[in-house]
Amino acid sequence: MSNKHIKNIKKTLLSDNYYILNKVTFDYLMKSGEWVNQMREVYDRGDGAGILLYNTKKKTVILTKQFRMPTFLNDNKDGFLVEVAAGMLDKDNPEACIIRETEEEVGYRLKEVKKIYEAYSSPGVMTEKMHFFVGEYTDDMKVSDGGGLDSEAEDIDVLEIPFDKAVDMLHNGKIVDTRTIVLLQYAIIHKLLE
Repeated sequence: MSNKHIKNIKKTLLSDNYYILNKVTFDYLMKSGEWVNQMREVYDRGDGAGILLYNTKKKTVILTKQFRMPTFLNDNKDGFLVEVAAGMLDKDNPEACIIRETEEEVGYRLKEVKKIYEAYSSPGVMTEKMHFFVGEYTDDMKVSDGGGLDSEAEDIDVLEIPFDKAVDMLHNGKIVDTRTIVLLQYAIIHKLLE
């Protein structure tokens, strides 16, 4: 890792309980030419992938609903979020990850997906890069009820809803997950369900 604007990078492990939290100190070269010492806490949880599943014949999308403790601690009264299917990359590539996560979470076995974006989720504190996908589903792709993995203590509700209703939920604040907002807006802009 080389960059002419930073030097003297030092990492101190704060936690490796579930993911990695480091305190990182470094010297940063300001536009003025002055070097200043800075400190950040950096959370490394790996990269992720999310997908908007859509059905052009039925004009529906598949979303999930699950409890998210951090949102509960930050003013989400019941802690539940409506989201796209998503997951963390293991040792696989983003496409393989999202196909696996789709089957685990919502019970559909996809043959192909389309990658549309990749972006950093919260670049001030996290290393995570999110890979965004869309994928068309049909009823004959359903292989299970989904709901997530018991081994990961997942408790996911699968929601197949009209696209228009999902857009209404987006506009009236019932969908507040950034990944889901990005993917629904992509579907609107690119007229995926028209």
